[in-house]
Amino acid sequence: MELLLVRHLWGVEGEWAELFPRFKARGYQAIEVGIPPEEERSSLHTLLTTHELFYIPQIFTSGKNVEEHLHSFQQQVAVAKDFAPLKINCHSGSDTWSFEESKEFYAQALAIEKEAGIPIAHETHRGRIFFYPRITRQLVEAFPDLKLCADLSHWVCVCERLLDDQIETLKVCARQTIHLHARVGYEEGPQVPDPRLQAYQQYVEAHERWWEIIWAAQAAQGVEQSTLTPEFGPPPYLHTVPTTQQPVADLEEICDWQAQRQLAHFAHFTQVRSSSNS
Repeated sequence: MELLLVRHLWGVEGEWAELFPRFKARGYQAIEVGIPPEEERSSLHTLLTTHELFYIPQIFTSGKNVEEHLHSFQQQVAVAKDFAPLKINCHSGSDTWSFEESKEFYAQALAIEKEAGIPIAHETHRGRIFFYPRITRQLVEAFPDLKLCADLSHWVCVCERLLDDQIETLKVCARQTIHLHARVGYEEGPQVPDPRLQAYQQYVEAHERWWEIIWAAQAAQGVEQSTLTPEFGPPPYLHTVPTTQQPVADLEEICDWQAQRQLAHFAHFTQVRSSSNS
């Protein structure tokens, strides 16, 4: 199994024509970003092809009820399909829904996914259906074909603790995880101020333990390519000095640091796993 690094464009300044070759040179093999307006789609397609980058579209369902969210989901999947993406990442539904409403949404979303023929990961994100570990586990157990994008930083924030007391739930969800957002959260927020600092190493290492659970599940299933986005975000995710509003760290440096750290981490994980199986 290989690890494919994905670069998000959230909070990134500059023209895509300049950014794509720069990210490619730094080892990223795919771009993750929302579907652009219609007049910019041809340009995105050209840039992806020119620089030999895969694409993971981000889509966001919206509406006042399940029906409207499904309608927006279907519309966005149809547009994303035209790019022949590697997979799609979706912020799905609402944390206000009942379990039955969530089941209704995912039953139909899976039918739309099957028709589109593209793997769709539903992100563990605050404000969405999968904002919380327990509800996520219940739904993936109800729908074995449901796929996840694991952004566990949100769960740390929502649960207000590290997730080592929920390892069995992580193992269940890992079996259906097809994409990772490698941001590091802490008890009071979804993003530590600077993951490179020693003060936050306990959080970095905790997330890495959980990502290894996901990688192990993927390897056991014969997955050939695991995808990871070092999705640290701009302010207000990135902390700022209150009096000046200046970020406390450089966002691009943090993302690149995390990408390279996880590439090395994955290589070590793979080596250890190979040695233990030999």
